[in-house]
Amino acid sequence: MATIKDVARLAGVGLGTASRVVSGKGAVSPATQAKVRKAIEALDFRPSHAARSLLSGYSKMIGVYIPILKGTFYTPILQLVDTELRANGLHMVVSFGVGDGDARRQAVDGIEFLVQRGCDGIISMSNILTDEDFAAFGARGAHIVVVNNAVSGLGDQAFRVDHRRGGALAAEALLERGHRRIAVIAGPATAPDNVERIDGFMAELQRQGVATDGMWIAESDFSPEGGYACAKELLASGYEFTALFCANDEMAVGAMSQFNAAGIAVPRDVSVLGYDDTPSAEFSAPQLTSVHVPWRDVVLAGMNALLNRCYGGERPVSRTYPVSVTHRASLGPAVEPKARRRK
Repeated sequence: MATIKDVARLAGVGLGTASRVVSGKGAVSPATQAKVRKAIEALDFRPSHAARSLLSGYSKMIGVYIPILKGTFYTPILQLVDTELRANGLHMVVSFGVGDGDARRQAVDGIEFLVQRGCDGIISMSNILTDEDFAAFGARGAHIVVVNNAVSGLGDQAFRVDHRRGGALAAEALLERGHRRIAVIAGPATAPDNVERIDGFMAELQRQGVATDGMWIAESDFSPEGGYACAKELLASGYEFTALFCANDEMAVGAMSQFNAAGIAVPRDVSVLGYDDTPSAEFSAPQLTSVHVPWRDVVLAGMNALLNRCYGGERPVSRTYPVSVTHRASLGPAVEPKARRRK
């Protein structure tokens, strides 16, 4: 395989001159450019990725850190980022949380992996990292934007959603259908976005006169398995409820599976409401009512801001991401808990 040195030798020019022609940077006379291009054609020279990086000063790679590589939440996001990057002649490198450390340690290690691979910029979807973590990476020259984390030190490099508003909308949707006896499956208490949506949910219930002190609440891990297990505990607890709010769609789908196994029909016997409005919501059975978060808009805004910073340009960067509720079959009117249990 021909190298840039072979091109320079055949063209009868110095290595630096040949490199300037290949990279398109620097002054080279038209006659010399013609000789170098003729040598490139004769040798069928194709610079490697590493060579192009050295010549241009860019790796043309954007890193993406996600906490976990599974489920229906992150897959569409990765597909979106990869498609947009490829359309701009760029490539995606993904890292995710692995290892024995806690979530923060895994995130730091994952972003460190992307920095060491020479990514021009990094999109972090961790909501566990701190100002100090990002400041440490920034001090090393890393270009980072954060999606779904209100990191105060990053200012306009942080892109977040109003999850308190999302939680409040979930409560409103249930109250509008007459639900007052409600159970909740929350995500991890260590996840700030989960805390915000649950706080917003509870605050809206209290604002509308619904007592929350005795409400059945379980904490899980955002997985279908977690939702299934919590729903089983809920049914065994004897708690009377007409609706279940889950802090994400995957737990809601898992909970509906447990209800089905127990002979409880959704929404005839109990209503279920999810959060995020991922593809799993649209294709569950029954289709899941869910708080719609415009994740596509949020991710595109963060990515465009990062590309503008790394490569220049004026790609559009939106800053408002209104949440709403997508109504589907899983949400019905409240029924008396005793009637719900009749067979």
